[in-house]
Amino acid sequence: MANLEIIKSIARPTPSKIVLLVIDGLGGLPHPKTGETELETADTPNLDRLAAQGVCGLLDPVGPGITPGSAPGHLALFGYDPVTFNVGRGVLEAVGVDFPLQLGDVAARGNFCTVDGAGLVTDRRAARISTEKNAELCQLLDGQVIDGITIFVRPVKEYRFIIVFRGDKLSPEVSDSDPQQTGVASRAHVALKPGAKATARIANKFVAQARTTLAGHAPANMILTRGFSQRPHWPTMSEIYQLKPAVIASYPMYRGLARLVGMAVLDTGTGVKDGLATLTKHYNDYDFFFLHFKGADAAGEDGDFERRVRVIEEIDNSLLALINLEPDVIVVTGDHSTPAVLKGHSWHPVPVLLYSKWCRRDQVTEFSESACLHGGLGRLPATEIMPLAMANALKLTKFGA
Repeated sequence: MANLEIIKSIARPTPSKIVLLVIDGLGGLPHPKTGETELETADTPNLDRLAAQGVCGLLDPVGPGITPGSAPGHLALFGYDPVTFNVGRGVLEAVGVDFPLQLGDVAARGNFCTVDGAGLVTDRRAARISTEKNAELCQLLDGQVIDGITIFVRPVKEYRFIIVFRGDKLSPEVSDSDPQQTGVASRAHVALKPGAKATARIANKFVAQARTTLAGHAPANMILTRGFSQRPHWPTMSEIYQLKPAVIASYPMYRGLARLVGMAVLDTGTGVKDGLATLTKHYNDYDFFFLHFKGADAAGEDGDFERRVRVIEEIDNSLLALINLEPDVIVVTGDHSTPAVLKGHSWHPVPVLLYSKWCRRDQVTEFSESACLHGGLGRLPATEIMPLAMANALKLTKFGA
């Protein structure tokens, strides 16, 4: 596991550039009919070119057998131990949409969802309603005061929104209502510590009121909540790595996570070409770029194998814009695996490639799970990829005498 204090003691600023390209949910599993994963099925000449000229391997975001959420998966890629530096989804979403969190606020992530007449969840994402419809529904829920606690509700994207509880003696130690599956009812909020009983009670009252308010708004006729949290204070990437880092991401949660570790947030569009155009525009302004693309993860959660293939190919088709910038280091990987055949995150290690003029090339000639299994990086914790990127950018001095 990377030791941030050691890295901090040997990091140095240089003009060299690092680009960390994260294809969200990249890792897959073989299609039953073809025996090939989405990445193996896709036509990816540019990713294959980088793999052949670099060194490859597999990453465990948290640890073997552990299925990671998006936050720990990304924090590990930034070099932060995802167990030590753990934060709930609510804060990430709130920071991502620039909500002005105050000391003592508790934030939670919400999903608009669909329930049937018996109250069972039939769609956790409410048919992926539009962001515009989301905003309308948030207005119906916003501004309640329950037991003296003011509740703010703000849209994030599609079916996602944030809930911020503001008042005295709130605690984030509250369980989720989201059962993470369909065919069952949402769960009651439970206090995980004695001091959170009041917060759990208020959250349950809010959800009950939402059920009544949304009853006639199918497919978004109920809500699910998770990730109760308060804003943490962490060392920044500038402090640890002596970097000037920036994030290019269209989804608020990833911008929020990057902001918590000190990255500048660059405005960008929603498409792959938009992200690469933003990279090109700001290339001379920063020395580390976190470039995030969401589409493969969303397709995996929907169980859409073919769409995942198309998303990967779209990214590959646009990669010349990145390659032509000639960064000193390019890392391509994912924050976790989201195989379409499982319709969700999984514990499987994630393929990774590291390209630089200083790396020791291996025998891998294509970027895929099966090829990376034999790569020179081997299988390593995701926290190790940032020190390797720094070393290949010649941004680390010698450790010790």
